[in-house]
Amino acid sequence: MRVDGDVVALDDPVGASLRGHHAHLARRLGRAATYLPGVATFSVVPADADAVAWADLARLLGPGELADMFSCPATPPPDWEPVFTLDGRQLIWTGSSRPDGTGAGTDTGVVELGADSVPEMLDLIERTRPGPFWPRTHELGTYLGIRDNGALVAMAGERLRPPGWTEISAVCTAPEARGRGHAARLISALVARILARDERPFLHATETNTGAIALYERLGFETRTHVTFRGFRTP
Repeated sequence: MRVDGDVVALDDPVGASLRGHHAHLARRLGRAATYLPGVATFSVVPADADAVAWADLARLLGPGELADMFSCPATPPPDWEPVFTLDGRQLIWTGSSRPDGTGAGTDTGVVELGADSVPEMLDLIERTRPGPFWPRTHELGTYLGIRDNGALVAMAGERLRPPGWTEISAVCTAPEARGRGHAARLISALVARILARDERPFLHATETNTGAIALYERLGFETRTHVTFRGFRTP
């Protein structure tokens, strides 16, 4: 397992992804960048962004659109309407070759989800609200699911891809299927796939999601840093 991934890339995970592994899903103008519509609303400007960079991002997104700045520390002009501010943390994988926990030794029953599963994925996201997920978000990486009598009841997948790292995201389980270890099984399966690529897993969580943080820590993740997630509406 590679353990010397360049953690500096995690200081700007959105920008590093858009410049690298997700360049084919990026829209860029000057020093501003964002994802294609329907993939993600994550956007980025440099930490020292000037008025030109913010104007370029506004042109990319269009008027009245959401700029999800993720953990970007730059402050937009005053005519950008604040939408949300959330305290969170970034956790990185520090465990062994496989995570400890329920289902760690097998991914039996775990299936890959593709474009044909998007309606089910969106329905599960609507019922569980794990975070932003759009019709083309599955194009960011591999998404895995667990079915019960044919119905999708749990899923998780790969999102941001800064060099040497893969973020695990959209971890969610339908209310009627909770308590069965589905999240641990899915995270375990994703960790194994990421490590097999000689990359290292990481993820993000809001500070209020204490249950998820406890699960991640039990599976071998540790907090690297605390972050603030912010979103704004373009003028």
